[in-house]
Amino acid sequence: MALNNKFRKPSSSFQYSLCTTLFFIVLFTIPALFLLHSPTTTSICTTFGNHVKTWSGDLRLAEFSWNRLQFFQDQPPSMTLKIAVFSRKWPISTTPGGMERHAYTLHTALASRGHQVHVFTSPQDEGTSISSNNHQAGAPSSPHIHCHEGEPGRWRYNKAWEQFQEENKREPFDVVHSESVALPHWLARNLSNLAVSWHGIALESLQSDIFQDLARRPGEPTSPAFTETLQGVVPKVLNEIRFFHNYAHHVAISDSCGEMLRDIYQIPSRRVHVILNGVDDGDFREDAKLGKEFRAKIGIPSDAGLVLGVAGRLVKDKGHPLLHEAYSKLITKHPNVYLIVAGSGPWENRYKDLGGQVLVLGSMSPSMLRAFYNAIDIFVNPTLRPQGLDLTLMEAMMSGKPLLASRFPSIKGSVVVNEEFGFMFSPNVESLLESLEAVVKEGPERLAKRGKACREYATSMFTATKMALAYERLFQCIKDEAFCAYP
Repeated sequence: MALNNKFRKPSSSFQYSLCTTLFFIVLFTIPALFLLHSPTTTSICTTFGNHVKTWSGDLRLAEFSWNRLQFFQDQPPSMTLKIAVFSRKWPISTTPGGMERHAYTLHTALASRGHQVHVFTSPQDEGTSISSNNHQAGAPSSPHIHCHEGEPGRWRYNKAWEQFQEENKREPFDVVHSESVALPHWLARNLSNLAVSWHGIALESLQSDIFQDLARRPGEPTSPAFTETLQGVVPKVLNEIRFFHNYAHHVAISDSCGEMLRDIYQIPSRRVHVILNGVDDGDFREDAKLGKEFRAKIGIPSDAGLVLGVAGRLVKDKGHPLLHEAYSKLITKHPNVYLIVAGSGPWENRYKDLGGQVLVLGSMSPSMLRAFYNAIDIFVNPTLRPQGLDLTLMEAMMSGKPLLASRFPSIKGSVVVNEEFGFMFSPNVESLLESLEAVVKEGPERLAKRGKACREYATSMFTATKMALAYERLFQCIKDEAFCAYP
């Protein structure tokens, strides 16, 4: 039902449509949430814990993260591949987004292992663009970047598809990798060698919309856009369920997303593969001296009781309304607790209004983030978005920092799989404030011990090398079934 932009008086038909939509949402979402919190998810976390899994069999039947398996980075690949990558953007700016950083980290690592990687992406801004069909920075082991013509930053899959077809004629690609829906399903359905990585699906977006509305303050009216969004998301979920089966292989970046693809989206298990994102352990590592210097540089006193840190876009769906309110209440009792905010967005000025205990530093490059992580005692991620997995969680753990994160299946099932790694809270102010009080009570020394456990786990699961080796094996399996047998 189309909605008018002007509402004078709600009609009975509109009310009926709204009630029907909300009823359908509840009917559809509650079983999904129940499924995601079922004992199956818990047993996976408990069984595998922090250790590499001992397992053998057909990799296509593995329903756990391939990061838990052991692949040998010291050995060159026994089969090199020609890989096509469709990515809406390629990270040229100093502060790229999470999906861009993932794509760059993964495919640069694959190219460094000798694979021929071709990235088809949107044009860059003038002065920062990469010449089409040239290697990044001229390095022989870097991906070939193909920027289609057109407006900078605007993704035109039809133009990228034309470039792909030309290159494919010269020498056929062994595997095609689409970052989410960079390649639409009506084109991708004809590619038997395609793998699509999902950084968020509509069902997770539906959960996000619900949690964002629940975060409204008492008396705050429901946004008209919220109702309109819900009415649009439900059909999108249904459409995804209908067309997702057209993709040959699905890569879920969290264990819970893998469950949804198998159990709700009805994708056969052998076509769903869970590979968690990884970060460059050269960029993110423990460096106490760097952290101490950064604290002094930005003006945190040496006698600060505790330093919290949050990073990312400062927008509502990242949970900043929750953190802003919870922290403002916390410092009335604990004025010696500081908060470092790395990021920019609408909530930037609101954080600045909280006083001198809050330092808002704006967007940061990876090198600056390294200093940021080492300067804090615990990393806070109050996200209201269940979809995907924020790279910041893994970067913080790689830097030896514990986590304070929203209790979502994706985070609980793939990142905070052990209570020693930090604290989890329900996505509301009261629960977050309670967890913040617990963090303050523990203090820096106990948090540092948690950070050591986080670093140990992260280095076994979340390195760029671990991620790249898992994708390499998947791509080899797609090319030749002999590689599907593990070990």
